[in-house]
Amino acid sequence: MITNSPARIVQNEVGSPEQKNLQIRPEEILKNIGPEMDLLEKFIIHDIDTDVELLNTVSHHILLAGGKRLRPALVLLASSLFESIGESPLRVAQVVEYLHTATLLHDDVVDGAETRRAQKAARQIWGNEASVLSGDYLLSKAFHMLTTLRNLELLQIMSRTTTLMAEGEILQLTREIGSEDEDVYLRIIYLKTACLFGSAAQAGAVLAKAPPELSEALKRYGEALGMAFQIVDDALDYVESPKTGKNHGTDLMERKMTLPLIHLIHNCKADEKSFLLDLIKEKQIGSEQLKEVTQMILRYESIEYSLGRAGDYIASALQETEQLPQGPARDSLEKLARYVLSRSH
Repeated sequence: MITNSPARIVQNEVGSPEQKNLQIRPEEILKNIGPEMDLLEKFIIHDIDTDVELLNTVSHHILLAGGKRLRPALVLLASSLFESIGESPLRVAQVVEYLHTATLLHDDVVDGAETRRAQKAARQIWGNEASVLSGDYLLSKAFHMLTTLRNLELLQIMSRTTTLMAEGEILQLTREIGSEDEDVYLRIIYLKTACLFGSAAQAGAVLAKAPPELSEALKRYGEALGMAFQIVDDALDYVESPKTGKNHGTDLMERKMTLPLIHLIHNCKADEKSFLLDLIKEKQIGSEQLKEVTQMILRYESIEYSLGRAGDYIASALQETEQLPQGPARDSLEKLARYVLSRSH
């Protein structure tokens, strides 16, 4: 990795004690929209209550499990760049969180996940059917809320986004086990993760009637942020830490070809590559095999490579902020980008 690349520069900035102290507390980054985030939290929980107790239980289980709310925060920050935050941005932020949560419920069924956010996945407690139907409800709830805003552009943005997210799920599902194509990986995480980050930021700008060029800049910022967020998340999966909110090695156990593993396969010796490709096709991967792969990832610096790629996206995100109006919201967007790169969970 080139030491003076934009990624390395961003990582060096993040490495200072002041930045580290700031970035381990996302709530500090978002303190200028703190009251709005508190109100959003109340809306998120209150508005999913129905007469169906199982639906309430499943929804509360995942929505109260400690998500960072970064996607809805992007709606509010983007909107506050141009005007005070009113009810519409709060509602759209709520929509974004419901859409995100719906995909988590569906993803866990597709992946056969055992945990989510450091607790049992909903499917492990109530079954796949309840998880899928609860996800469907949140998806429907989100679009019903969007229609009440009577904003065709927002509907177009979010309907396009959910279409792309579904495309990403299918692409991941049909991807050949052991595929080591980095471009395919990047396409999948764009579709599954980054496009919603981008649409959240764009939606906030659209609500505030921002100039089109700034709305597009915020979309690009969000997409770059989302790409970095997912790459860092995938790198953290190979780091043993109780802070990450998921079991160490989950991606390998689920045979997900994430960037650290792809880099490893591209750079290891021929016999090691054969071992890895054979392992990925096994029905079950044991703890000793996971330990061996983790050691290989460390030896070939695959986590460092992944964080370098994430740093490139963060550098792009920070470039987009340069044209935004100066003030607390822009400061938060810049700090949020640096937090994503330096986070430990």
